[in-house]
Amino acid sequence: MLATAHPAVVAKAAIGAIPEHYLQLTPAGAPVWVADPQAATPFASMREATRMAMRLPASLRAFSLPTEDTAH
Repeated sequence: MLATAHPAVVAKAAIGAIPEHYLQLTPAGAPVWVADPQAATPFASMREATRMAMRLPASLRAFSLPTEDTAH
């Protein structure tokens, strides 16, 4: 049985008073952190989002987060 891909984003953990932020990749590929999850770069699957999160510095405490399917 094949697993269904679930869209996901990369999030950075909230630290103290700084809220959670979401990764947005610029057209040049530079990472920018945005407060709006709708503005974050969507990844095709949790696997791809996790792969991107693992490439970031560990001090950012980034992780993948599934997006909600708003098409239904």
